[in-house]
Amino acid sequence: MTPSKENYIKIIYQLEETGGGKILTNSIAEKLETKASSVTDMLKKLEDKGWVTYTKYQGVNLTQSGKKLALELVRKHRLWETFLVKNLKYGWEEVHSIADQLEHIHSDSLVEKLDAFLGFPKADPHGEPIPDRDGKIHTPDLLKLSEAKPGKKYILEGVVQPTDVFLRYLNKLGLHIGTEFS
Repeated sequence: MTPSKENYIKIIYQLEETGGGKILTNSIAEKLETKASSVTDMLKKLEDKGWVTYTKYQGVNLTQSGKKLALELVRKHRLWETFLVKNLKYGWEEVHSIADQLEHIHSDSLVEKLDAFLGFPKADPHGEPIPDRDGKIHTPDLLKLSEAKPGKKYILEGVVQPTDVFLRYLNKLGLHIGTEFS
């Protein structure tokens, strides 16, 4: 499996998680900054491998084996982010692109040892849940900031799909995972 194919699988998974339904080629092209025609070509290859079901003009979804692969990639990515922040002291705003590179290492043994070394974390430095080795994700029931009531105290537990720019902004405000605010 090439890193390019893995990136497609991961993007489709992320789009399914946030929007549901059939994922359109234009949505994938936008995320990957490529042409819709290139996406269509790749989707046909992924379908041949049994990782997606694709219907022209209607979109794509992951198959069970595609979702399993996506969860493995997400797991590796989030474990690497955790390692980089906890052990190499990178800022939470710096680790995404590095973890994007590291997630393509193919070694189940390395991933298991990394997970154990980190103490089997349940969430990455951004508060996003880390799938376990079976692909199960424990998603805590959290309140969105938009649902918070003025004058009450809250603790920042996670940042959904964080961007480097937004994380730097939170740094300026002094907000990190575990920060209490009102």
